[in-house]
Amino acid sequence: MTTKRIIFTAPGVAECVPGTLRDELRPGEVLTGTEFSAVSAGTEYDNLMNRPNVPQGYPKQLGYSACARVLAAADDVKGYRPGDRVLVYHGTHSANCIVSVGSDHTMLTPVLEGIDPLDASFVVIASMGVGGMRKLALEPGESCMIMGLGLLGIFALQFARLSGACPLIAADPKPERREKALEFGADYALDPTEPDFAEKVKSLTGGKGVNGIVEVTGVSAAMHSALDCAARMGRIALLGCTRESEGSIDYYQQVHRPGVRLIGAHNFIRPKHDSYPQHWTHQDDCTAIMRLILGGRMAVRPIISEVRPPEDAPDVYRRLAERTLPLGVAFDWTK
Repeated sequence: MTTKRIIFTAPGVAECVPGTLRDELRPGEVLTGTEFSAVSAGTEYDNLMNRPNVPQGYPKQLGYSACARVLAAADDVKGYRPGDRVLVYHGTHSANCIVSVGSDHTMLTPVLEGIDPLDASFVVIASMGVGGMRKLALEPGESCMIMGLGLLGIFALQFARLSGACPLIAADPKPERREKALEFGADYALDPTEPDFAEKVKSLTGGKGVNGIVEVTGVSAAMHSALDCAARMGRIALLGCTRESEGSIDYYQQVHRPGVRLIGAHNFIRPKHDSYPQHWTHQDDCTAIMRLILGGRMAVRPIISEVRPPEDAPDVYRRLAERTLPLGVAFDWTK
């Protein structure tokens, strides 16, 4: 069958082009028709620009957070019927995807009744921010800081507030993102590039430092700042993908002696089956987020800045390459 898709063809260059998919599904596969797919700016920037620690070379396709309709399913697939609305994890920015659901069905998650499909397209991204927060095992009344206020950071911040973080500190160099964090319930929003950043953070926590930190920037300098701000026995969840490591850490003074825990929080370390404390499955986290949205406890729509047709991909990714793309951009595949 014919379809259309967005591909990266060179550093900073994306195109919307025709494509083809197999006409027949293999066992365990589902054909989906995309409604909306969300841009994950950090990961897609790294791949668009061919940075270290990403698959090298072109062309390549990204797009791991989408909402779609099931169009067809192989005879052996249970639980999905044509017309069902689903979240697609690790599909691509394409009008259609063939998804291998496998025995654990982790690539698809049923969308709950009442969830808007545009909101749903951001839920997979949201699950990563929430998953990073879970790793901290934050208790009500503990201080928390979110470093980096892109999509993952804003969702992590919402979950930190629900978890009872106090004070809840947000950090990002961009003033518009700091303002957004305050709208979502942060008690304080600071610029981490200021020379007295760590001193300000410690003053907001009674001089003790922060109990739980989610580092979402993927920038080495931010990791050093996180260590400077951590409390004794503090925890730092490394949610951002650090592609390049710079500088050195004094592990004795900054980690070992104060008992700070560094927790790898990549989404791939989730259990495939059976959630347990601090480690929920992908599907369970996505379902929990949709319930929180339906209950008015988490929000997606205020984060969305632009909804563009896929034909606008060259402009969208040109601005991403220039680091001028706003927060919350999605492609509309329905027209």
